[in-house]
Amino acid sequence: MTMREEIEAAAARYPDRRSAIMPALMIAQKEHGHLPGPVLEEVAQILGVERVWVYELATFYTLFHTEPIGRFHLQLCDNVSCMLCGSEALLTHLETTLGIRKGETTPDGAFTLSTVECLGACEMAPVMQVGDDYHGNLDAARLDALLESFRAAERVTSVERAAAAPGE
Repeated sequence: MTMREEIEAAAARYPDRRSAIMPALMIAQKEHGHLPGPVLEEVAQILGVERVWVYELATFYTLFHTEPIGRFHLQLCDNVSCMLCGSEALLTHLETTLGIRKGETTPDGAFTLSTVECLGACEMAPVMQVGDDYHGNLDAARLDALLESFRAAERVTSVERAAAAPGE
């Protein structure tokens, strides 16, 4: 199914096509990896809604990305509960370990580091979301172990890609 067909199917579930903007953005981001201007315009065109409505949602919610992000998007909560439990020190640790600042992506495209306002998991503070998974009760050692597990997954994926590539 094409992106257009998926968006049309999603829009059919709503009485007003404007209500389908968020699902349409999720579909488009899954297809393109992020939501650059031309993709936002395409979503607006498919739905027949004002471009500004699409742009507003795409730039308001942290789950949407208008710029490319790393394969592992590290979203560290910096709200009160997490801050009181050490998220500021964890952010510094991640920046030092990865060699990037908040809002940046590692040169190899593996990690993007962001802070988010609240992940709604205060009982696990400090908490970080990576993809669809939450990782809580974090400290520097747990972060290092997580980063290593992500790097290991990257190595496995690279080997699988190489094995699947046609012979040279």
